[in-house]
Amino acid sequence: MFPHLRIRRSGFGFQKKQCYNKTLHRLVPALKYKRTSALKKTSITYADSGVDIDRADRAKQRIKYLAHRTFTSGVVSEIGGFGGMFAIDKKKFREPVLVSSVDGVGTKLKLAFMMNLHHTVGGDLVNHCVNDIAVQGATPLFFMDYLATGTLEPDIAEKIVEGMAAACKHNDCALIGGETAEMPGFYPKGEYDLAGFIVGVVEKSKIITGNQVEAGDVLVGLPSTGLHTNGYSLARKLFFDVAKYTPETYVSEIKGKAGTELMHTHKSYWPVLKKLIAADLVHAMAHITGGGITDNLPRVLPKGTGAVVEMGTWPVLPLFTHMQHIGNVPQDEMMRTFNMGIGMVLVVPAKKYKRVQSIVEKAGEKAHLIGRIVKGDRKVQYA
Repeated sequence: MFPHLRIRRSGFGFQKKQCYNKTLHRLVPALKYKRTSALKKTSITYADSGVDIDRADRAKQRIKYLAHRTFTSGVVSEIGGFGGMFAIDKKKFREPVLVSSVDGVGTKLKLAFMMNLHHTVGGDLVNHCVNDIAVQGATPLFFMDYLATGTLEPDIAEKIVEGMAAACKHNDCALIGGETAEMPGFYPKGEYDLAGFIVGVVEKSKIITGNQVEAGDVLVGLPSTGLHTNGYSLARKLFFDVAKYTPETYVSEIKGKAGTELMHTHKSYWPVLKKLIAADLVHAMAHITGGGITDNLPRVLPKGTGAVVEMGTWPVLPLFTHMQHIGNVPQDEMMRTFNMGIGMVLVVPAKKYKRVQSIVEKAGEKAHLIGRIVKGDRKVQYA
């Protein structure tokens, strides 16, 4: 994302500075037609179209140092080039396989705009992408982002990058570049879109594919911090359209302000997952994002297996219970839309569960035994 890499010079036309020829009834570019002295004296700049290159350059300098703080030994490029470069440690990986993922923050951004809260969404983006590749056993190497806005606000851009840099540092992942696009007229004032791309690496022989999953394995759920980055279209409708809350409304049922509870940062599970992976304790892992447990867990189940998830085996966050009450949302809809308090599901051999639980708890996390693998057709049943 950054203005620290390349600022896309987006936007076309002269906007309000265009000259209108009433005789021809069409727009006439001032630089092409020189029929009047007035036109000859007109000087149009890129800033007149809404793209301020100088402002972008100032933003670039303000956030450049944030990226440098995330650099690891594998980074071999400097900020400002046309592409970021990263060298894989050939001593550590004999048959390295690159694993990549791309995602966005989604309509959670709408809430960020409402609350003028921008330092958390960068962390949301990085952690989501880290979790996506971690489930295949991949160590995150580097991250790149894309920030698009109508008018670049340096303070906001810096907050977003600050959040991404902190998350990258937490995950030992380098923030090596990105793109910031200023596109006047394309986005409403005060709004932007944010997306990210991550690359990780895993030894070919250690890729976690789920092919070892078998009936008798157990399901271990790791708690989420909230919605993470999924289900916000429904959540916003329930809170702000149906219940008529504002972000500042204190909701006793969830013991917090509506906006605060919805904006908790998407959790990264990499610090604990890398320990479990190194100890060879998991057969498969599923990052619970859009689609909930219902749609995400089957993605790692081999043919001939299914899963039984036992309701009541983990504490469902009050946020989910309250949303369901507000809209009388059917239970199956809740399970397919939200993570319901479980952000990561591990498929573990039953005999290794105790060790998994011990490692997770020593890392300061909680592990809930939420179900088991059975013979089936790659579907989740709730009991």
